Amino acid sequence: MSFISLSALDIGIAALLLVMNALLSVILRLGLARQMLIAATRMVIQLLLLGLVLKVLFDLASPLFTSAMGLIMILFAGREVMARQSRKLTGWWAYGLGTTAMLFAGTVVTLFALTTQVRPDPWYEARVALPLLGMILGNTMTGIALGLDRLLTSTVRERGSIEARLALGHTITEAMSGVTRDALRSGLMPIINSMSAVGLVSIPGMMTGQILAGIEPMEAVKYQLLIMFLIAGGTTLGVLGAVLAGGRRLTDNRHRLRLDRLSAENGD
Repeated sequence: MSFISLSALDIGIAALLLVMNALLSVILRLGLARQMLIAATRMVIQLLLLGLVLKVLFDLASPLFTSAMGLIMILFAGREVMARQSRKLTGWWAYGLGTTAMLFAGTVVTLFALTTQVRPDPWYEARVALPLLGMILGNTMTGIALGLDRLLTSTVRERGSIEARLALGHTITEAMSGVTRDALRSGLMPIINSMSAVGLVSIPGMMTGQILAGIEPMEAVKYQLLIMFLIAGGTTLGVLGAVLAGGRRLTDNRHRLRLDRLSAENGD
């Protein structure tokens, strides 16, 4: 099977489905039509710009520019994590916690894949490194956002229970253990669900793209397995780091709960 080239008309026909969704939103008075159109416009602009930037990076083949692009991706992902929190840590922590966790997890797992499994030549090949990092970051971002949101909101909700355990002589780690476990479960559940359903319920986008491009199905399967394992590893590292650091920030070395380090709920 040869590569299938898509024209602007093909993309425009597919976009009619989104227009239909927007019309349904108006008819049903869901109030989502404007958000759909804005999101679609942003997606088109962002992907077109990404295509132009990647073309330049592929031609340059520079570790410096590849690293700079990766850092930009991480910084934008950190902003998305912060924006999804109903409660936020005060100060730099609101943005820095999720960003640092993704920087660590994304860098470690991507370098691990580039140097041990994929092994492009050179190892910093942008054509390989950036798509890998992007797939890892996308899922890690979701896990961290869910884990932190559950941690912060549950700590506020369970404040009475946590302080009661502290009054009974428990350490802050013991008092926060239930909230921490729930936050970790929440952050890891999407990737667990994805691994459970892949191949049976869904064919992942990367595998679909490879098959459409003419790659043999079993080769596409091997690459998809590699990606899923990398994503699972990156998500686990990121969620674990963000949730444990977030829990640490909400406490101090005197075993006190520090909700003064947490901003008011959005809209309050």
